[in-house]
Amino acid sequence: MATEFAYPDATAKNAAGEFETEKMSLSMGPSHPSTHGVLRVQMELDGEVVTKAEPVIGYLHRGDEKIAENMTYNQFVPYTDRLDYLAPLANNMAYAIAVEKLAKLEVPERCQAIRVISAEMARISAHLLGLGAFGIDTGAWTVFMYAFTEREKLYKLFEELTGARFTTSYTRIGGVARDVPEGWTDRVDAFCDQFLPILEEILALLTRNKIFMDRTVGVGVISKEDAIAYGLTGPNLRGSGVAMDLRKDRPYSGYEKYEFDVPVGTTGDSYDRYLVRGEEMRQSVRIIKQAIKAFPGGDWYAKDARKIFAPPKDKILTSMEELIQNFMIVTEGPQMPAGEVYFEAENPKGALGFYIVSKGGGVPYRMKIRAPSFCNLSILPKVCAGSMISDVVSILGSLDFVMGECDR
Repeated sequence: MATEFAYPDATAKNAAGEFETEKMSLSMGPSHPSTHGVLRVQMELDGEVVTKAEPVIGYLHRGDEKIAENMTYNQFVPYTDRLDYLAPLANNMAYAIAVEKLAKLEVPERCQAIRVISAEMARISAHLLGLGAFGIDTGAWTVFMYAFTEREKLYKLFEELTGARFTTSYTRIGGVARDVPEGWTDRVDAFCDQFLPILEEILALLTRNKIFMDRTVGVGVISKEDAIAYGLTGPNLRGSGVAMDLRKDRPYSGYEKYEFDVPVGTTGDSYDRYLVRGEEMRQSVRIIKQAIKAFPGGDWYAKDARKIFAPPKDKILTSMEELIQNFMIVTEGPQMPAGEVYFEAENPKGALGFYIVSKGGGVPYRMKIRAPSFCNLSILPKVCAGSMISDVVSILGSLDFVMGECDR
């Protein structure tokens, strides 16, 4: 006797008159190119429509904040490279200024100008990668190749300045590792001159591209109120129409001396966030050229930094046992002031903040890092609900996060 199978009635409706369908759970990532690293998005789908989207993080966790408690202030600089590893020079700068604020150190104008130039170059480099990856997410491979060609030119300049291409570890507490090489600022200026027309060519490939606009205009809309409520910063906040930029609102490292505009969006969709980053690269070039034109002479480090962070010379250890017992004495050096400080800088991804607690000595008692990518990803459950699966890829690309600083 043949067995009869009963299939569910596809036309069945519930009491509200809606079709009853079974929802499906889908995990996007953590090993997936569209999630830009090791982000996992756990989604609930009703057909092609996303009803829930929860970001799952922690796959790149390294415990940087706890590591800092066992590092001298300068020893922790390389760890800041690994936060937003697309803009290590900007990370170094934010951390160094926080410690200098605690130590009440004033760095010379030449050091400030070097930091501003390198941070704005890092902003261009990070935005170029974000733009190239966003292009691939939406089907525009050529944009990626253009963007990486320009990043390679920047990496050569980074290598001349720092000795490294990627994880630079260039900044020091109270200054930088070394002065700029001879002729380096001229080469940076030449890069800016040739970069602007190429940037316009890159943006022209997307700005009026029918496919790109269909995938970004009206997709992933974040209202001004939601952007503020969820703690968004950087281009994601400005894309929603909030003209907040720490370089303007709370200037540091001499940013108040430079003229530049803060681009903002009007609707807060993925397209607006793209436009904001494109304009920010133009403004970064504008800042760099001003800094080079007024590049000051003098010292590139604060002389008082040597007194604060140099190891003590009156402690000579004669045995391994004595070395182990007195490890903290050797590494701490003279006493740092006790107290606590918070400083945040306008990084490419948003406001990167360092909260440092000191009880004296040469190592932090506690450190907390305010990672912009971590805060920016908190909006995902709200912004993805009701969108299509393909829209989630566009939304992730427009948020331009990096998991190194998200997981810390």
